[in-house]
Amino acid sequence: MKYQTRKKALVLLADGTIFYGKSVGIEGTATGEICFNTGMTGYQEIFTDPSYFGQIMVMANAHIGNYGVNNEEVESDGIKISGLICRNFSFTHSRVDSDGNLKDWFTKHNLVGISDVDTRALVAYIRDNGAMNAIISTDVDNIDTLKKQLAEVPSMEGLELASKVSTKEPYFVGDENAEIKISALDIGIKKNILRNLVKRGAYVKVYPYNSSFEELAFFNPDGYFISNGPGDPEPLKDAQEVAKEIIKRNLPLFGICLGHQVIALANGISTYKMHNGHRGINHPVKNLLTGKGEITSQNHGFAINREDTEANPDVEITHVHLNDHTVAGIRMKGKSVFSVQYHPEASPGPHDSEYLFDEFIKNIQNNKKVSVS
Repeated sequence: MKYQTRKKALVLLADGTIFYGKSVGIEGTATGEICFNTGMTGYQEIFTDPSYFGQIMVMANAHIGNYGVNNEEVESDGIKISGLICRNFSFTHSRVDSDGNLKDWFTKHNLVGISDVDTRALVAYIRDNGAMNAIISTDVDNIDTLKKQLAEVPSMEGLELASKVSTKEPYFVGDENAEIKISALDIGIKKNILRNLVKRGAYVKVYPYNSSFEELAFFNPDGYFISNGPGDPEPLKDAQEVAKEIIKRNLPLFGICLGHQVIALANGISTYKMHNGHRGINHPVKNLLTGKGEITSQNHGFAINREDTEANPDVEITHVHLNDHTVAGIRMKGKSVFSVQYHPEASPGPHDSEYLFDEFIKNIQNNKKVSVS
């Protein structure tokens, strides 16, 4: 490949710190909360995960783009990150079943990306100083203008983003003749979650983020699901009301990530913004019910309050994160309601936690037996 001169680019953090790099080819400016992911593979699934909406992604892995892109390896209808920062961007790739290269894919989605950044130093800086807003740009000669633009970017704390990524209209996934029907509230749902439900014999109807319980119940489902998604869970009052109604009726309910936080809020458990969050595919979690460890895929910047959870007589902690002892899973006592703060569907990541989908289906089947009797 012949040598190409690439335009200079920069990363400007909210505290004024600047890191320099080079444009991957799409000129422009992007803003958002900066965060990092430590996964060694799965960059395409990460870039299309709705939970990353509004965030500038720093990839800790040194090489991005080396295996191209595959049209089947997406978790939504397009790229959801605001921009990319990496060390080495591969303009050429090697993979038998790739459908193209990452540069062309970024150009198609008009995504600003910069490479040749000292990502090791940048990740260490974020880890020490916390997630913060940032701006990446090829307009390196107008720092003051960029600072003004960055100052106008809203904080992730208190920011409702589910409406930006949720479906606008309900839709169905799976076999309409399936024995199990599930209503899923889409506050940023990943495609692989739906695949996991469908392959376990479920017919799923997916609803917009602001749907009411009555709308979800009109499908006459056997169980309910509240998805992952971006932003702060606290502003999602409609979703919290849906969770409260499901809980009140003692119906099967499963929540993942943002859905986990919504279920916690519905139980009076507060949430908080983490220092820099958990984003990667090798996070260790302990299942307190079995004593077994799980290596998990995680992507969240908010968590539920452990003291509130321990003080709640109706809720018990089922999983804990072994790095910082944050709550990674809960269930309600005497009800078919549980949730986890991580991603059992992976994509990318390990499959240690897929059993949670089995438990959800089992809860639904048990509830159907009770209803019949």
